[in-house]
Amino acid sequence: MGLLLELWSELWQRPWRSSLIWPIILINIAGSAYGLYWYRAQLAGTPAHLWLLVVDSPLATAFFALALLLVIAGRRPGLVVAAACATTIKYGLWTVGVITHYWLTGGQFSAIEAMVWIYHLGLVLEGFIFLRKTPLPVYAVVGTAGWMALNDYMDYVRGLHPYLFAPGQEAAALGLAAGLTVLSVILLIHALVCNHLPVN
Repeated sequence: MGLLLELWSELWQRPWRSSLIWPIILINIAGSAYGLYWYRAQLAGTPAHLWLLVVDSPLATAFFALALLLVIAGRRPGLVVAAACATTIKYGLWTVGVITHYWLTGGQFSAIEAMVWIYHLGLVLEGFIFLRKTPLPVYAVVGTAGWMALNDYMDYVRGLHPYLFAPGQEAAALGLAAGLTVLSVILLIHALVCNHLPVN
């Protein structure tokens, strides 16, 4: 228990230098792989050039693994890091919200959905922990905000949003997506304004 508390403290204080970096990278890669499997039916019915706009959470976790690898390699935080942190927060909370809405409106509880719920809550946590210690350039904030807005447009105007858990969830899913885009941009701007120190 003491070791776990020590690792948590290290991750909270120095996320980019934490000894948990490699386990987090592997977890995100595994999550991306499972996410692609989860989306397999929707991808089969979607033109290949639109796939990146469909696989929201798997893309977020792939961005996160790539962001960690880039910083380990000595690259300064930029667009990939900003997108990784913002989209893991956004799509983590979106999935938690959509599943919770499904349960609260009479949806059947299952172990698979509970596992997905817990995993996505972890995405929110990792995104927040790393973003709070990350200095970002302006272009990374603007680029990430533009990407998330484009994704919302394609999801809810062009109909590419992930398959939902029950009919009638579209309005709740859209409201969550739009609100979480705004929240994520606010968090990015906060990082831009407040984080002027080197990553540590």
